[in-house]
Amino acid sequence: MTASRRAAPRPRLRTRWLVAGALLALSGLAAAGAALYILQSQGVVPRTLAPYIEKRSSGHNTLITGAGRRLSAVLLGLDRGEPDPAAPLPQLGIGAQPGPAPTTPAHARKLVVTAADARTAFAAAEAGDVIVFAPGVYRLEGGLVASRPGAEALPVVVRAEQPGTVTIAFEAVEGFRVQAPYWRFENLTIRGACRQPEACEHAFHVVGDAHHFTALNNTILDFNAHFKINGEGGRFPDAGRIDGNTLGNTGPRTTANPVTPIDLVAASDWIVRRNLIADFVKTGGDQVSYGAFAKGAGARTLFERNVVLCEQHLHGFPGQRVGLSFGGGATGKPYCRDRKCVVEHEQGTMRANLIASCSDAGIYVNASARSRLIDNTLVDTAGVQVRFPESSADIDGNLVDGPIVARNGASLHLGENLSTPVALLYLGHHPLRTLFSAPDSFGFAWRETPPLHTADEPATDLCGAQRTRTRRFGAFEDIAVCQATRR
Repeated sequence: MTASRRAAPRPRLRTRWLVAGALLALSGLAAAGAALYILQSQGVVPRTLAPYIEKRSSGHNTLITGAGRRLSAVLLGLDRGEPDPAAPLPQLGIGAQPGPAPTTPAHARKLVVTAADARTAFAAAEAGDVIVFAPGVYRLEGGLVASRPGAEALPVVVRAEQPGTVTIAFEAVEGFRVQAPYWRFENLTIRGACRQPEACEHAFHVVGDAHHFTALNNTILDFNAHFKINGEGGRFPDAGRIDGNTLGNTGPRTTANPVTPIDLVAASDWIVRRNLIADFVKTGGDQVSYGAFAKGAGARTLFERNVVLCEQHLHGFPGQRVGLSFGGGATGKPYCRDRKCVVEHEQGTMRANLIASCSDAGIYVNASARSRLIDNTLVDTAGVQVRFPESSADIDGNLVDGPIVARNGASLHLGENLSTPVALLYLGHHPLRTLFSAPDSFGFAWRETPPLHTADEPATDLCGAQRTRTRRFGAFEDIAVCQATRR
């Protein structure tokens, strides 16, 4: 009897433990649900939470630090998967192409054979001159200054007659400093060759009165900001064009200075079209970099039909990499066009861009008004982020492997878009990636017929194909057209 009386309470103890365990599990689920709700409302995706957790856990004991690293790795794996670093980029009709330049009239041709010839030709340039670099490699200590104006119908042209035959290696903070209007550079390969690689700041510094600048079909490597554009002396280099260039780096930029291949401040009416922008990794300073931005109270920038690959070859480095931005990380008031930056940018358009492999947002709008984000494809990014009360954006026709988020009082007008809720990303579920054959290795052929939407007007897609009002979400109808179209 005694034994049976002592044994009798055991089922009740077991029940209590089961009830307690169930309550703990339910509270855990409730806490997880609340956490996911907060993360969803703030647009915090796993790839941006992971480095925060790792940073907060570092400096503690080994157990905490190790747990933080493991959790960070799990979050990154859920969100980003495993890139294929060996996957080659297919030949695209985006970026620099192999076609020759137009024939140069004999009377306009100024042949450059040496670095000294180049300096002489730049110093004496007149409207209509075509400065032709003979095939070869030119090593220049110090930059070249474009200070004499061209004219609307007679720009000063600097070119190689055949792409890939001329390499200009600058050991200089600035390669080409362009401070006069109507200069055009085409078909050149330009490399940063500084003894300390991070000292090569700009291939082009377009400044002050250098309006109607054009860069066409160049390959530019190993600079912090391949194009730096800004005002000077109350003048601004408006109405420029960066078209069909390949911009990248062969290694990370170990600098605290800005790393942004197209760094556009305070100038207006620029067209940035058909460029391949890749591998802009910054490992110094704040470790934040951008593929391209327009800020500083400029207006009407068009980012159109570009391919932005934040990490094409350079995978696994710490830091935050953003694809395209209006507003960037904001501008100091003395550098703003209006000296105030009431808004960072106004009436900008991003249309038919393909943005992929970014550790942070694919598109970031910071304090920029009346932005239009139309028909873009974002894969393996933190999605679209629009922030602060100054920001407003019309967003339509986009395919976003991630969330579209308004934060800090921003205003969105959403049309038809495909996007992925944050909660699914924490479950490792990326339904929009499954629309493509192999997006981790730039396989953007459709697996099956994709969904359609109705746009306000016809348009041109990433590959140059004409689109009707009824069209596929995102930047392109058929990526194979990009691979078949070579200028």
